[in-house]
Amino acid sequence: MDIKIEKKKGVRPKHFGYIVIGLVVFFVGWKMVFGKSASTFRTEKEKLSIAEVSFGKFDDYITINGAVAPISTIYMDAYEGGRVTEKLIEEGATVKKGDIILKLENRALYEQILASENNLALKQNDLRSTKLTFDARQVEGRKDLVSARYDLQRLKRNYEQNKSLYEEELISKEDYLVAKENYELSQKQFDIIKVQTEQDSALRNTSLSELDTDLARMKKTLSMVYERIDHLNVRAPADGQLGFLDAEIGQNIRQGQRIGQVNVLTDYKIEAEIDEHYIDRVKRDLTAVLERNGKEYKLRLRKVYPEVRNGKFKVDLVFLDQKPETIRSGQSYNIKLQLGQSNDALLLPRGSFFQSTGGQWIFVLDASGETAWRRSIRIGKQNSRYYELLEGLEAGEKVITSNYDSFGEAERIVLK
Repeated sequence: MDIKIEKKKGVRPKHFGYIVIGLVVFFVGWKMVFGKSASTFRTEKEKLSIAEVSFGKFDDYITINGAVAPISTIYMDAYEGGRVTEKLIEEGATVKKGDIILKLENRALYEQILASENNLALKQNDLRSTKLTFDARQVEGRKDLVSARYDLQRLKRNYEQNKSLYEEELISKEDYLVAKENYELSQKQFDIIKVQTEQDSALRNTSLSELDTDLARMKKTLSMVYERIDHLNVRAPADGQLGFLDAEIGQNIRQGQRIGQVNVLTDYKIEAEIDEHYIDRVKRDLTAVLERNGKEYKLRLRKVYPEVRNGKFKVDLVFLDQKPETIRSGQSYNIKLQLGQSNDALLLPRGSFFQSTGGQWIFVLDASGETAWRRSIRIGKQNSRYYELLEGLEAGEKVITSNYDSFGEAERIVLK
């Protein structure tokens, strides 16, 4: 007799495989539908900037903004301190070298001059007194020397006569010895007076020479003090324009204090600041062009300052030949600074997308022009109009060059 087998109800082990496969299929479908749409951003086409990649000549230059400045500036520091008593020239005026700009007053300096003059007068009196004393001693010494020479000659003659008489036994030996002793004494006295006279003469010459040297030194010191008095007149150090003057009547000026500057206007330079990104490429003697009223003026990079401040470094440029006729200090100009030679390349128009991507990727429109896809690119040099495109795009392709901040992490842009 057959037994009827009933199907067991509920979930059996083989059903677990079907459930897992179903979940996997559902997840893949969900990712394809919703995952792809999550990386899509929709926007209006009119709100975007779209540019076309082209092939052409890339000019390796950057545009910088510079301000006109005098070719050189000479600062005026106070040689001497004092109180301003007179202001003869105002800021902005044209000056000639040596023109008096300010007059100062310094009482302490005047007292120092009086003291130096008194010391000089005393030294001159001492020199005169010393000369008179030495002259008197020299006269007395000469008189004593003449007298001693006379006595020596007289006693020598007497000694020679007595010696002859003594040899002939006409006088006593005592008379002969007295004459001899007197002669020898006179000889010694003459030698002493002669040596003393020579020493006095040498001492006179040495002492007077030292006094003359001291006197000359004091005169030189006094003349330098007089120069300090002249320095109370603040003069223009060169021909030019008085740029600024930090002094008013009655103001006390310290020695060495900066009180003004003179701008030399024989020529001009242009001072500019450049982003530190270009610091390795900016060198001396690079050429630049300034456009003014439809005319180009050539410049040369004369100086690169090594210090970087706030992400920028400073450079000076000078005109090679002509310069604008109406050029004035303080004017601003846009200048094209040539960094290298021009070359053929793919040109990508500049845009604010670079701030969002760092130039590493960009959104490229497809053939329909209604969808843009994210694509990696590589950018080389750049100027004020274009980026040099090294890889990632072809000529004729269109790209979105406006800012990407609102796109988020989107991989696709749908244009309405």
